[in-house]
Parts: sequence; structure tokens; C-alpha cells
Amino acid sequence: MKKYNLKTIIKLRGHHLVCLHFFKGEGYNSEFLENLEDLLRKVETGEEIEICSGADDVCKECPYLRGEMCLYDEGAEDETREMDRNALRLLRLRVNGRVTWKSLREKIPKIIHKWSREYCEECDWRKVCIIKLQYFG
Repeated sequence: MKKYNLKTIIKLRGHHLVCLHFFKGEGYNSEFLENLEDLLRKVETGEEIEICSGADDVCKECPYLRGEMCLYDEGAEDETREMDRNALRLLRLRVNGRVTWKSLREKIPKIIHKWSREYCEECDWRKVCIIKLQYFG
């Protein structure tokens, strides 16, 4: 009997393609953290990432996700989608495309200054990733 490799593809939205490079072991709750750590282990071993629009494999454990909507605060869904679009523009990627973590890691230093000016100054997670952000800067 033939065995099939039913590996599920990791789905990430635009801004997570940038921001996850700065993850430092903090998050909303233990389920969210475990999910992030698991996803990062997988992508760091070379598993391919499919770029998606809207809620992704990070969002699925977020306590602010309701259906496909981010309810972090008023306007969060629209702001997040705009961040996604800008991340994809800077990285020169598109929804439904595929990418590896290694290729993303090579692109981050080229875009981080612009990304940082646009998004990191006001980000609630800035304190978490400031040290790693300096590494890329």
C-alpha cells in the first residue's frame, strides 16, 4: 500500500511574513505562544509557506479572532489588511504565492528600515522585538 505525505502547508498573511522574524517568546496566552513556536519550528526547517489573505495559521490561536475578523481594537481588521498589503509590496510577493523562511530572512534586511518607519513605532509589540529589530537594522 502506498503511503502519502499529507504535510499541511503553512499559511501566513503579509505582515506575519515580516513580524515573525522578531518573535521573542511572548504573546497573548500559552495556546497562542505554543502555536507560534510550532509554526516557527516548521518554517525554519524549510517547510514552504503559502501566502494568504486574511486570518492565517498564526491568527487561528489569537484570542481576538472572531471568524475571520480581528477584533483587537476598533479598526484592527482594516489596519491589519493594509499592513498585509504593504508587507507583500515591500517583499515583492503576492497572495497565493509560496515562499520559504530562508528567502524571507534574506529579504528582511532590505525592507526593515521602511517597514520599521511605517509600522514599528506605534506597534503594541515593539517592546518585544526591539532587540531583534536592531539586529536587522
